[in-house]
Amino acid sequence: MNLQTLPGLFISHGSPMLALNPEQVGPALARLSTNLPKPQAIVVMSAHWESRSLEVNTGIRPETWHDFRGFPEELYQIRYPAPGQPELAEEILQLLANAGFNAHANSTRPRDHGVWMPLLHMYPEADIPVIEVSLPMHLQAADLYKIGQTLAVLRERQILLIGSGSITHNLRELSWDNQHSAVPEWASTFRNYVVSKLAHQDYDAVLDWPTIPYVHRNHPTIEHLAPLFFSMGTGHRFSIVHSSFTMGALGMDIYRFD
Repeated sequence: MNLQTLPGLFISHGSPMLALNPEQVGPALARLSTNLPKPQAIVVMSAHWESRSLEVNTGIRPETWHDFRGFPEELYQIRYPAPGQPELAEEILQLLANAGFNAHANSTRPRDHGVWMPLLHMYPEADIPVIEVSLPMHLQAADLYKIGQTLAVLRERQILLIGSGSITHNLRELSWDNQHSAVPEWASTFRNYVVSKLAHQDYDAVLDWPTIPYVHRNHPTIEHLAPLFFSMGTGHRFSIVHSSFTMGALGMDIYRFD
């Protein structure tokens, strides 16, 4: 692959407060973007667009959606007005169809915070076209992996592929009043298992997610882990961009797939 080929990424986007309080993750995302060639476009699969069927956002300029409640008013004033790119979205639909997926266009879906929140730190100018791909609830981990494989060809055209979720995501177990609370063993064990398997290119062990230690305690529902399966399909050389926990059990890892 040439020098301009972009990686696939898995980004743990954490709490919506990341937009106002970047902690360690915001600077890590900013550094990552400065070390990459500027993308021609960005394609994101987010934990926050669960759908019945596989969908692709074909909108020209999707709205910024504040899909959360109970946070400071300042957070609801943030906008991320990056354009869409309908032509690329249609090409993605065709790639998915050629791979056997029944995918549909959606021109009205606004952008959830799993899309705009990490991009706010990576590309604050919001001048790069962004396309969101949905997370179909009926698909298996292997299917999401295949979607990543299908779209991996776009990396060679300086298109950045991102799975946006969280390496751990049990909101009921978090120390909301203490960002620096100790990391529980069940969270670190889960995270270290996943990283070890990815580092040894044992992707099958991660795709077999029900067998991962403490998986249900870290992910009572699977939607925040599922974008990792998409990211894994985009490349085979795994590396860690950033690793940290906040509020005890909320993993904020960022992974790269080349």
